Amino acid sequence: MADVFERLTKDGGPLGQHAERAHGYFAFPKLEGELGSRMMFRGKEQIVWSLNNYLGLVNHPETRKVDTEAAKRWGMGYPMGARMMSGNSTMHEELEKVIADFIGREDAMLLNFGYQGIMSCIDALVNRRDVIVYDAESHACIVDGIRLHMGYSYAYKHNNIDDCEKQLQRAEKMAAKNGGGILVITEGVFGMSGNQGKLKELVALKKKYDFRLLIDDAHGFGSMGPTGAGADEEQGCQEGVDLYFSTFVKSMGSIGAFIAGPKKVMTFLRYNVRSQIFAKSLPMIIVEGMLTRMEMLKTMPELREKLWHNVNRLQNGLREKGFDIGTTNSPVTPVHMKGDVPEATAMVMDLRENFNIFCSIVVYPVIPKGQIIFRLIPTAAHTDEDTDLTLNAFYETKKKLDAGAYRNDEIPDMADTGKGMLGEM
Repeated sequence: MADVFERLTKDGGPLGQHAERAHGYFAFPKLEGELGSRMMFRGKEQIVWSLNNYLGLVNHPETRKVDTEAAKRWGMGYPMGARMMSGNSTMHEELEKVIADFIGREDAMLLNFGYQGIMSCIDALVNRRDVIVYDAESHACIVDGIRLHMGYSYAYKHNNIDDCEKQLQRAEKMAAKNGGGILVITEGVFGMSGNQGKLKELVALKKKYDFRLLIDDAHGFGSMGPTGAGADEEQGCQEGVDLYFSTFVKSMGSIGAFIAGPKKVMTFLRYNVRSQIFAKSLPMIIVEGMLTRMEMLKTMPELREKLWHNVNRLQNGLREKGFDIGTTNSPVTPVHMKGDVPEATAMVMDLRENFNIFCSIVVYPVIPKGQIIFRLIPTAAHTDEDTDLTLNAFYETKKKLDAGAYRNDEIPDMADTGKGMLGEM
């Protein structure tokens, strides 16, 4: 009989196998100082493009003020207990109403966390007779929620409406056989590619197929649409999206999440979403802070305008310099390059040590071998100088990458050193 721990510790898994060399630098880095577009990393100031702080609310004076006052007033514990038992409040209900009204839904339900929140909502929405159809590039939280489903599920090729229709045809047959229904799940904005989900086209399929549509719009809420109400507002199809989910982490500079839709469905979820029934209520600090953030979202369009100024400056600048940023039509900015893992890590080090640019990198096994993606998140907190310095840094390091300057057989060992190893290249 095998030892469970032996299997876990043998190689660490696809990403964990590099832990000894990568920890603290490429993985689990420690950014220090005030949250913003510039922070400290290993004693050096960096221009940071890795924070999902779209509207710059993390350290906005108004949010800092209300968060501080709420902490003094309530402490961390209030209210105690799950909402169903002893953790409900008028303020929780007020926030739900504010959110529902803002995104044009009958009702909304607060969730403690985004990841486990949508997992539990998927689990509660479908039974073994129902069929799920979902975009193949959906976020891990959606995939894990689908894993809880005891019935059939069919993935369609990313944003491919023709393939989605084929999977709907399969789903219709299975649902009819089992006496169930169909739930389609996609994202408003895909966090890796920056592509918006084909929401308008999916809504149009409702004329041919009988299904309900759930979207995860974590990256769209606050950043997309004329008022910031999300990707479905951007695409003019709010009425066709049955259930709208998002988090407070990306644009709101907070924590927690919500799901919104028809009142009767929200009532069902309140009494059936296990991660909320059996977990402590969202702390009052978060709830009061979110009420202020929602008011700012509604009354301060300049935050979103500054975000999109920075998005356009960065994305247009990258395109003008010949970079491939895919087909993003959101603030998420992927920069696609060719190279192996050691080259990618060497380029990251050069960007950080010699150009003071900190951004996230995606390599194999998350994406195919030979590919590198630098993922940049522009925010309202960035300045034109931040953008211009970053564009120059990418231009210079890309020349080195193409010239083979980063070729190496090994991933540099950065776990035990407090400074870079490249020097001036």
